[in-house]
Parts: sequence; C-alpha cells; structure tokens
Amino acid sequence: MLTVQRKQLILARLARDGQLVAKTFSEELGISEDTVRRDLRELALEGRLQRVHGGALPASAAVGDMAVREQVAPDDKLALGRAGAAMVKDGQLVILDGGTTAAQLARHLSPTLRASFVTHSPTVAVELARHPHIEIIMLGGRLFRHSMVNVGAAAVEAAARFRADLYFMGVTGVQPEVGLSTGDHEEAAVKRALHACAAETVVLASREKLGAASAFVVAPLGEIATLVVPPGTPAKTLRPFRAVGVQLIVAA
Repeated sequence: MLTVQRKQLILARLARDGQLVAKTFSEELGISEDTVRRDLRELALEGRLQRVHGGALPASAAVGDMAVREQVAPDDKLALGRAGAAMVKDGQLVILDGGTTAAQLARHLSPTLRASFVTHSPTVAVELARHPHIEIIMLGGRLFRHSMVNVGAAAVEAAARFRADLYFMGVTGVQPEVGLSTGDHEEAAVKRALHACAAETVVLASREKLGAASAFVVAPLGEIATLVVPPGTPAKTLRPFRAVGVQLIVAA
C-alpha cells in the first residue's frame, strides 16, 4: 500500500471510529508500528490529526483564527449561545471566555439581566457592553490575536482574585479520555486559572469539537459541571460522554 493510501485510510478510520490505535492498525495492514507512527507524525504536522499515546485522535476543526471560526457551525453556536445565556441569573458573577460561541451567549443575554461578567476577550466585552445593566470586568495581558483574548501572567494572576458562580469555558477539543483541550499553551494556562476560581464550569461545545483533541490539555472532562451540545447531535457521538458521567444538556 502506498503512503498516500495509508494516510487516507488513517483519516477515514479516525472519521469512522473517533480514534486509531497504532498497534492494531499496523497488525491489520501487516506493517511495522514505526511506519504507522511516521504517518501519524506527518499527518499531525499537517494539522490533520492529534497524536496521543498509542495512536491518534481527530484534530479539532476549531483551531483556525476568529475569521475562520465564525464560518464553522454557525447554527450550532447560535443554539449554544441561547442555552448558555439562559443559565445566567441576576446577581451572579460570571466568567465568559473568548470565542465565537461566547459572543453568541453575550448577544442572547436578557436585556433586563443584572449581573457582573469577567472576560479576557475584548470582542466579548464589546458584546456584553450592549447590555445596560451588566458590569464588565476586563482581565489584562498580552493580546493573542489568533483568538482575540488576553493571555500571560497578568491574566492568570488577576483570575485568582475572583470567586465566580459560573465559568463558560471555550475549548477546541472535548474528548472523554483526553478531556478539554485547546491549541495554545498560554490560552490553556489562562483557562485553567479561570476554571480554578469558578464554582461551576460549563462548556458549550459545537459538533466539530466533540471527540476531537488539541495539543494543550486544560482539564479532565469530569471536572466540569455541565457540557452543552447542539440540537441534533447523534446519540452515538454522545454515548462516550454520558459514560464519563458529566451532566449533558442538548440545546434546544
């Protein structure tokens, strides 16, 4: 089998099964594990998959910049934003991450809501500012233009000063074994700090993130309070997440 054919088969298996075990795949094709691992390395460098111990997982389609991500699953994100906005109650202190889904949540908050929001995203802060009764607290730091969020030591240190009711965490991958992951190490560090200072963490995950993984792990899936997924998500996709025991809500 030619290299290009093996790689196509690897990607097809990932799409079908959600994972690939290098040893099993090598035995099936009658080739060495070293050959499979080389193929996985090359595909990972192309951004086609995420290597993990013993094999690979699908790479997240949500690792592009903001302009790209705005075009990915817009209907899913609209439904997730509405579901997240409905969770926020008067008087709460809420941390809202960056990203396109977080922006949808901000847009769908009740116009009469009276609450305080902490965010490290300038674009999300602008959306929140459209609501007259919301207090907005910005975390400073170095602007990471790819995701339009502030990162670095200043953001991490500032996060420790809050005790929030809710944190809406944005990630690029949600996978039962790997957990919650993202594509940048500084972003991951800020997310961990925000997660640590919230009573409950909620993840709003559009379909392309479910079962996918990125390079930098934020937290195990079992640490969050709720995973919200889009309407119409197949039962087969949800089954591994239910097995972990996380509270799962399907957005309307």
